[in-house]
Amino acid sequence: MKVRIELIDETREEEVVIRVHEKNEAVVAMTRRIESVSDELSVQKGNTFCKIKMDDIFYFEIVDRKAFIYVQDEVYETKLKLYEFEEKTRGNGFFRASKSMILNADKIDYVKPSLSGRFEVRLLNGETVLVSRQYAKLLRRMMEM
Repeated sequence: MKVRIELIDETREEEVVIRVHEKNEAVVAMTRRIESVSDELSVQKGNTFCKIKMDDIFYFEIVDRKAFIYVQDEVYETKLKLYEFEEKTRGNGFFRASKSMILNADKIDYVKPSLSGRFEVRLLNGETVLVSRQYAKLLRRMMEM
């Protein structure tokens, strides 16, 4: 597959064109990943509201009925529900890691087995999270890609 990047001036709109012989699962996944780079979410930290890029997110977690988004070294609160975040990130490298967490596979440094069939995941920011046994098979599939 040939990849070509063309620099344009700021007055023109950026676009990505994908020319393929057939639209298959890999092409759809690639398209979703490209779209997610420019996607942004509204988040809150204290009384401050801001937008963060989906690509910067390490994981999304529900704690005490509140939703949090974790990036490199910050934690933000969001109004999104777990199922809404899961829907927004479907096919973009995110996967369900437990009943209350969705993890970005692109932010994984390494994975090692833990007790009871779970996996211990070390993220690129040095944080360690656990993937429950129920979602371990999905993690294995994501790591093979």
